[in-house]
Amino acid sequence: MDLLHNILDPKWWLGLLGPFATVGVLGIIFAETGLLLGFFLPGDSLLVAAGVFSTAEAAAAIPGLAPLSFPLLLVLAPVCAIIGAQLGHHLGARYGRRMFDRPDSKLFKQEYVEKAEYYFEKFGPSRAVVLARFIPIVRTFLNPVAGMLGMDRKRFFLWNCVGGIIWTDGLLIFGRLVGQAVPNIDKYILPGALVIILLSIIPIVREVMKNRKNGGPGVPEPQGKHHRPTSAAPSRGDLQR
Repeated sequence: MDLLHNILDPKWWLGLLGPFATVGVLGIIFAETGLLLGFFLPGDSLLVAAGVFSTAEAAAAIPGLAPLSFPLLLVLAPVCAIIGAQLGHHLGARYGRRMFDRPDSKLFKQEYVEKAEYYFEKFGPSRAVVLARFIPIVRTFLNPVAGMLGMDRKRFFLWNCVGGIIWTDGLLIFGRLVGQAVPNIDKYILPGALVIILLSIIPIVREVMKNRKNGGPGVPEPQGKHHRPTSAAPSRGDLQR
């Protein structure tokens, strides 16, 4: 329980990273978007916290923590998010469903892949790449799923850049403004992180409830032109239109 509490608490991560907090935040953003095992990392709340603790007043509340470099984060956080997602797309395009050909475990579940595939189908490739940035777990798995389903690399890169910049810089700026405006903001970081997580999963909860109400499965099997059945290859021509 303590481990779960720590994982969800961005203050714990920043305290753990100490003087390397700025570099650590960049590494976590890359890992969450580029490495499948990074799906449990606190991307949303950590970005907001990084913005908050880029102010000297807030950073003083964590022993050994110097204020994070806000200009550096504004420039490099989008870069790390974009490179990470591009890596995920490349791996999905290269290895296809073999990447996910593994039994469920405490960390990995086939449901995560199905959710990412469902959102890819529901919103279409371009919108899904942007919107997935704001949905935990989906933002990790959608990138390799997009590659697996044959989304054109250049098209993915364009919308990956749009989503990556809006997501990272938007949350960093929000955190910076809150950190400057609210006294003793460090006391509200963990409750704020929980609120951010809850707001992020609302789309998933709504879809699950909607489909259960209609008598269907929690995450329907995609059926459109971007879906690749397990035994079939995608039509790249269709995906490039």
